[in-house]
Amino acid sequence: MGTLLIIKTGTKIPSLQDHPGDYEHWIAQGMGWPMEQVHVANVQAGDPLPDPSGLAAAIITGSGAMVTEQTPWMVRTAQWLTVGVDRGLPILGICFGHQLLAWALGGHVDYNPRGIEVGTTTVNLTDAAAEDALFQVLPERFPAQVSHSQSVLTLPAGAARLAWSDMDEHQGFRFGQRAWGLQFHPEFDERIVPHYVEYYRERLTEQGRSADELLPQVQAAPESVGVLGQFGALVRG
Repeated sequence: MGTLLIIKTGTKIPSLQDHPGDYEHWIAQGMGWPMEQVHVANVQAGDPLPDPSGLAAAIITGSGAMVTEQTPWMVRTAQWLTVGVDRGLPILGICFGHQLLAWALGGHVDYNPRGIEVGTTTVNLTDAAAEDALFQVLPERFPAQVSHSQSVLTLPAGAARLAWSDMDEHQGFRFGQRAWGLQFHPEFDERIVPHYVEYYRERLTEQGRSADELLPQVQAAPESVGVLGQFGALVRG
């Protein structure tokens, strides 16, 4: 088992301060990957990114930042991702990471015209997912935790669309054979996501929606966690 790079692009929201861990810990746990073999590069704080050739895989976390800001650290990370994809490094982007990966590869990211997607949603697989090495472990429909206001509006040319929800046409995609994006959060559980519903409460109200209606719909999403375990299995070979 080699070194797993987790590209940390943000941190959990303040209301989760007392909840153990952060994105990198939840992801490693879901993969069954020991933290001793994880290298965390906090690119938002200026950490350098290592040579892709010495890594087993890379995962890009979620973030409160927006891809449309196109800050220097985002541009630098996007450039690194294109190199990683070209070299065949297994890569998984989650939420913001999914959007950043798509943007790096030529896709279009912007605010979702359907509004904020937060809470537990139903994710549906496309026909292409049945033969995908990562998504084939998932049922055709499954609950998943989500929290985002921006989305991949146009996939990179040549990318395969693997999953969708009522609020987002691009819940999952694959580029080439070893790079994937997930709009949903497989590392979130039903204890975490209510905090994000509350985080978006005022903006949901502005959109004519209700956090109080979304909170009772939050449920466990054990199937979605399987994506992390499967990614770990693919990396280990």
